[in-house]
Amino acid sequence: MKQKKWPVRLISGGLVTLALAGVAVAAGQQGSKNDPLVTLSYLEDQAIPAILEQVDDKVADKQTQLEQKLAAVVDGYVTEVEKALSGGSGSSSVGGVFQIVSLKAGQTVVGTEACEFLLRAGTAVCVSDTAPGLIDTTSGSTLAGGQNLSANHLYLATIDGRGVKASTDVTIMVRGGYTIK
Repeated sequence: MKQKKWPVRLISGGLVTLALAGVAVAAGQQGSKNDPLVTLSYLEDQAIPAILEQVDDKVADKQTQLEQKLAAVVDGYVTEVEKALSGGSGSSSVGGVFQIVSLKAGQTVVGTEACEFLLRAGTAVCVSDTAPGLIDTTSGSTLAGGQNLSANHLYLATIDGRGVKASTDVTIMVRGGYTIK
């Protein structure tokens, strides 16, 4: 009987050795370049903070670029608005904003198409080559060239070149593009 047990022991020992060798080979490949072994503490302490720092840097750079673009656009709009509001001897008013214009007797303010005039003080006449010169939107009538404007009536120039000539010193409110002659 003793002779029959040694082949079983030899086979059992071989299987145990083969199993240990397989475990050793499998354990030797973990953490290699192909199958890295990373611990949670490494991720929390090293990898994630480094990634977040890179993301924060890229976000800050993009934010700076966008702020510079926005500042340039705002500066452009501010320049346009300042230019439009400067008024002076020939300008245009912005959208729904009236500009107060003072004229001496004999001066003329000529508007562009869709320019509006509102006589506040003094006397003035309509300047126009053809009829209708100005449209009186307050009364719903038209005004031909040479006719007097009524105080506090809103007049609309439907064609470029229509305007108002001051008979005396006048104060007139103008909305739209105009020039003073």
